[in-house]
Amino acid sequence: MKVTRQQIIARGLANRCPNCGGRSLFREGRIFELNRACPRCGLRLEREEGFFLGAMALNYGVTCCLFLAPTALLWHYGALGNTAAIVVALAGAFLLPVLLYRSSRSWQLMLYYFFLPQHLPANRRQLSVHEDENV
Repeated sequence: MKVTRQQIIARGLANRCPNCGGRSLFREGRIFELNRACPRCGLRLEREEGFFLGAMALNYGVTCCLFLAPTALLWHYGALGNTAAIVVALAGAFLLPVLLYRSSRSWQLMLYYFFLPQHLPANRRQLSVHEDENV
């Protein structure tokens, strides 16, 4: 395999193309627009509707587990007052998903190719002459 699972994770966390490692996931000058395909290697990035839903679920999961739950615990134990907890929770619930948008789209690609690395064009093996005749 040319692209290892470790490389896929590193590229996913850095918002890079899982196939070539290029900074080409998003259109230049557009914050929220994913390229349909990587301009460097041609990997299709917009695969199907499930990819957007998966990224959205990751985004909200991170928001709930890493932000809203700790905020609720701080309120419960008295570290935050009622008004402060409400303001912090509402602000975070709206701002954090926006800030994590790009990362969540990259994480979704990372998870897909982590479990199915053979689907990356760089990892597809060339068919030998004998295998090509049998297909």
